[in-house]
Amino acid sequence: MKKKIAVVALSGILAAGPAFASGYRIPEQSTNSVALSNAYVANTPGADASYFNPANMSWLEDGWHSEFSLTYINLASIDYTDNNSVTQSGSSRTENFVLPEFHLVSPRYNNFRLGLSLIYPYGLSKRWDAPFPRVSAEEFTLKTYELNPSLSYQVNNKLSVAAGVRAIYSEGKVKSTDTMPAVGYAARDLEGTGTDYGYNLAVTYKPVTNLSLAATYRSKVELEIEGDATLSIGGVTAYNNRYAEVMVPAPAVLSLAAAYSFEKTTVEFTYDKTFWNTYDKLDFNYDVSLQTINGTLYALFDAPGAKNWSNSNAYRIGVTHKCTDKLTAMFGFAIDQNPVPDQTLGFELPDSDAKIYSIGARYQLNDKLQIGAAYLYDDKESRTVANAAPKPNGSFDNSAAHLLNVGLQYRF
Repeated sequence: MKKKIAVVALSGILAAGPAFASGYRIPEQSTNSVALSNAYVANTPGADASYFNPANMSWLEDGWHSEFSLTYINLASIDYTDNNSVTQSGSSRTENFVLPEFHLVSPRYNNFRLGLSLIYPYGLSKRWDAPFPRVSAEEFTLKTYELNPSLSYQVNNKLSVAAGVRAIYSEGKVKSTDTMPAVGYAARDLEGTGTDYGYNLAVTYKPVTNLSLAATYRSKVELEIEGDATLSIGGVTAYNNRYAEVMVPAPAVLSLAAAYSFEKTTVEFTYDKTFWNTYDKLDFNYDVSLQTINGTLYALFDAPGAKNWSNSNAYRIGVTHKCTDKLTAMFGFAIDQNPVPDQTLGFELPDSDAKIYSIGARYQLNDKLQIGAAYLYDDKESRTVANAAPKPNGSFDNSAAHLLNVGLQYRF
């Protein structure tokens, strides 16, 4: 299959993560995680423990556990108001996605259990039609697919540990156009793919029956996206379907959590730290230096771009309450920091700090089947930056995301 990759292009792809999480992470990958604002590490009572904390697979009832869910994501249109000219203002398009998730946990084999999850940990499509924003972000789309097998071991009735392998397949698509006074029409177009690997670790300790303490760690994965570049300048194709590659980080994430259960209610506090500081710059490699072709082409599409992202923190609380023998209600709240400094913020991801609110419920249809639904609202703060073109010099408002998840859990 033909692949195209253009330079500054991928800066947007990997900077343009989901507008509902820090950077380009998508933390919520199941019904329970959406309902609890992802305060879902120490107390994970379903098959999705295989992803959120595989050490907790040890505490599940014996037998096979499975979960299949669908998450609908709506990213609201973002309004940009430029400080210099109203002609440079505009709004991004509203974006809609549907993501399926699957989780599976095996029966016990001595003190071991196997888990498998198929999830979508990063991704976005951000599109601008207004002339000024589309210079750098006419379209930026990223899709990732992660297959995460894991293995848990129950050390004793208080301690369990686990480890897993992360296999991430990524696809990217970028388009942008510009008409420059000196050189005329300039364009870039890309489609690229890559497969890369990492690991995850987990531990759960239960000092007393109703208290769970947990920690998980997902390693950094370098996403290496390769393809063939097509770049045009002055209306002439200067680099036509030739090799290019770039590496960008899927950052490491550390989660620490505590869950305490009362008679019918469990409260969990979760702290996430995402190590975005590894995203310090974006650099591209070609089969030749673009400086040998055209100096402006190099400046537009090859010069390394500074990112200088910072580590970000998220603070989450989730409440699970068993209303009846069949019905369970869930509520969540989170404060999510963004990692993007003012100096490198762009139209591909005008990220900002957020407050997250969520609600959901599960209903036990019979001994084997449980259904659930959850809703999450991510309310982004307005943000104002002052940068030189082509970066924004103005304000971003009305950024928000809505997540709706429906799923079923089946035991056999």
